Amino acid sequence: MAVSTQRGRRIDLAPGSCPYNSRLQKGGALFEDMRLLVRHWQESGVNGQHDTVVAENLLGKHTRARAADTLRRAFLPRFVNGQPPDAWKIVRALEDRNLPLEIIRPIYYWMTARTERLLYDFVCVELLNRSKSHVERITTEDVCRWIASQLATCDKNWSPAVTTKVAQGVLAALRDFGLLEGASKKRIAPVYLPIESFAYIAFALHQEGVSGPQLVQHRDWQLFLLSPPMVEQMFLEADRSGLLRFQVAGKIMRMDFPATNFGEMADVVVARAH
Repeated sequence: MAVSTQRGRRIDLAPGSCPYNSRLQKGGALFEDMRLLVRHWQESGVNGQHDTVVAENLLGKHTRARAADTLRRAFLPRFVNGQPPDAWKIVRALEDRNLPLEIIRPIYYWMTARTERLLYDFVCVELLNRSKSHVERITTEDVCRWIASQLATCDKNWSPAVTTKVAQGVLAALRDFGLLEGASKKRIAPVYLPIESFAYIAFALHQEGVSGPQLVQHRDWQLFLLSPPMVEQMFLEADRSGLLRFQVAGKIMRMDFPATNFGEMADVVVARAH
């Protein structure tokens, strides 16, 4: 089923499904919490590590219930059970190499938005349209209205209190990830995607089987408010920087990466960043 939005863009939903949940009311980006868990997570399974994180209060929360909630409602969906699965390994390769925060942060944002469909659609539809229209200011009420309109398309609704908390979570996440700026009055920030982050995300998409023009036109780039021509320019810059090979001949595009796994690609990024 294709659902039309108020601004004429379309979001495809499976019949009878609603991809949206209210997890973001419990916290937006939770950036430092996610980084801490990524750096300590192991391949030994969820159950034992869950108990360790909570019992040792790795996250420094006031209560064990809050620590368990952060793990269950944020980290596991985003970095263990999301798309791609075990995404913590992808960003762990960068964390282990102590790359600058400005390079790492967009990767966390990309992974978070991929799991949090509400955040993904809000940026790729509403925020992108506002950016094109130069309507830069965004309020909690604006987000609440958008959420209500999206929920209505799948016969779902939340209480005003929950909707407001989720809207606040969306705005807080986008502020922490650098898409928005401002404390009380938020507006769209000038988007800066480091070329190293761009190349690493491109490699991740390539590892999923995306290549050629599909990689340039992939919808995930809209998370950074990038149009296909802008993406193509970034591929050219990444090529000049030695992060990948990008060749264009008419409508034929070819991308090659100097790596076969994320550890190798992280080394390529480190060499360019330093």
